[in-house]
Amino acid sequence: MTDIAILGPMLTRLLGPARAALLQQFLRFGVVGVIGFVVDTAVLYAGLAVGAGLYLGRAVSYVAAATTTWALNRAWTFRGRGAGAPVHRQWLLFVVVNLGGFVLNYGTYALLVTFVPTVAAHPVLGVAAGAIAGMFANFALSRQIVFRDG
Repeated sequence: MTDIAILGPMLTRLLGPARAALLQQFLRFGVVGVIGFVVDTAVLYAGLAVGAGLYLGRAVSYVAAATTTWALNRAWTFRGRGAGAPVHRQWLLFVVVNLGGFVLNYGTYALLVTFVPTVAAHPVLGVAAGAIAGMFANFALSRQIVFRDG
């Protein structure tokens, strides 16, 4: 994995090579997560516009976001890791192992839209809270199982 320009060498000096590489990987994962958040939100609001409702709309938007983040993480965050797996198998493994993060993500969203009227009126708040709740579990699972070395 190549260093993030300017930031990478500084992190290496401060943290050492292994920790700097891990932090840069997590930062890339975070950038991909923001893109996934945008996809998740856009698909949710599109679903709401066609009558899918808060729960079905979010289930569909989550799958769209998970597919987007898998592709970007494969190409950028974890480039070269887990390269031996067939693409369709790796995508399925990504979706399956990230179910823990999904439970945290969707559970947080569902609780908030159910019990917090402001979040029900502005579901993007629930999507954001859910994304943050699932992020750390998704990173660890993706790194250790889906995109592991050799």
